[in-house]
Formats: sequence, C-alpha cells, structure tokens
Amino acid sequence: MNPIRIVIFAKAAQPGFAKTRLIPALGKQGAANLAQRMLMYTLNESLTAKIGPVELCVTPSSTDTIWRTLAISDEVEYSDQGEGDLGERLSRTARRVIADGESVILIGTDCIELTTFHLQQDANLLRHFDSTLIPVTDGGYALLGLNFFHPSLFESIKWSTNTVFIETICRLEKLGRSVQSCSSLHDIDEPDDLKWLPIAWKEKEYV
Repeated sequence: MNPIRIVIFAKAAQPGFAKTRLIPALGKQGAANLAQRMLMYTLNESLTAKIGPVELCVTPSSTDTIWRTLAISDEVEYSDQGEGDLGERLSRTARRVIADGESVILIGTDCIELTTFHLQQDANLLRHFDSTLIPVTDGGYALLGLNFFHPSLFESIKWSTNTVFIETICRLEKLGRSVQSCSSLHDIDEPDDLKWLPIAWKEKEYV
C-alpha cells in the first residue's frame, strides 16, 4: 500500500474572492470569515486524521502574503493550484502525487461534514479499492481518493453541476477500476446551504 497524501484545494479567504455565492446572504466580509473558518476546520480534521502528509494547494500563490497571516501548522505543506479550470488543476496535482509514489485524497473546504472519521475511513478503503468517492447532495463530490492517475477523470467535466459525481463514477467504471462510494454529505456553497452549518457556527461574524 502506498503512503497517502491529503491535498486540500483552497482559495484565500479574502472578501469578494472566497465563497462568493454566499455574498448575497452574508456580505463579502461575512463570506470571507466563514471561508476562513471552514479552511481552518478542514486543516484541523486532516491533521488529526494522521493518515499521512497534509498539503494545502492554494490560490493565489503560496508566496502571497495572505497565507502568512493564518495560524497554520508547520506540518502543512504548500503547493500552488496554478492556471486552468478546476479539472486541469486537480489533474496536475493528482498526477504529481501519484508519480511520487503516493496515493492521494483530494478534498476542498466546502464540506464541514467531512471529518477525521471520513478521512480515516477513506484511507482504509483505499487499501481495497482503486478509488473512493464521497458524494455531496448537489451532485458533486467532497472527496476523491485515488491509487492511480488517469486524465479522463478530470477532462471535460462540467464542474459545479449536478452531474460531476455520476460522470466520475462512470469514467472510473469505463477504465475498469474498482470504486467505493460512501454516504452523501452537504456542501456549503449557496445561501440555502447555510442551514447545514453547526449551531455553534451560526454567529454574528457571518451576518
């Protein structure tokens, strides 16, 4: 079994840049505040899982001063997302990690229901399957785990639509690769999704 690397795709929590679809409900600063809390939560869950290296794949560049303002553990490694659509950025990262002899768990910061338990469960599943997925109720996925790389998993996907998960499953099956999917979770993307926030998170800083 290859070592497993968790790679978290994240935007800097800057007003007007992060969680822009939540701005109508929270305002630019409120949306940015929530984005930062979600980022730090995801980092903490990933580190607590103790699966392997945790990498933060960021935009803007990891050399931007915004990243030095956050209290991020020295355990966390940084990389840049680079140019291109989400598929191109995910593809580059997955290819690099797999080429370095590691399996990869790709996640974002939109699903705070994704916990240490899910990450550890997924790492265990990767011992038995070529790939793993945790879907979200809007038709996307919160996690993609891979023991192999193939560009077709990321090319010409209609990102941010309700077909992302099923299209990815179909492509994995077409490649003849084993896949295990888990129960659906909820992303926090749109104003209506705010109902999925934990009660403790529903604070004035997001209003």
